[in-house]
Amino acid sequence: MANHVHILIYPAAKLSRITKAVKNFSARQANAILGRTGQPFWQDESYDHWVRGPDELEKIVRYIEENPVAAGLAERAESWPWSSAFRISE
Repeated sequence: MANHVHILIYPAAKLSRITKAVKNFSARQANAILGRTGQPFWQDESYDHWVRGPDELEKIVRYIEENPVAAGLAERAESWPWSSAFRISE
């Protein structure tokens, strides 16, 4: 996504620790690619949601995988290379 990230995980640590690690690592990498220093990359806020069952899990996976299509970034979920739906052309 151009302005946000969806991540679905089974946390084995405090969610705040995971979020901080993901944001710190990805911000350093992105700023290096962009040649930026001293500028924040991520906004402070985040949104999290606990999945309460297999039906909800399936719904959330579909939502995440279809998000690039809804945003006009891909024609099909399977063609978005940073998605779990991505399929290499056969």
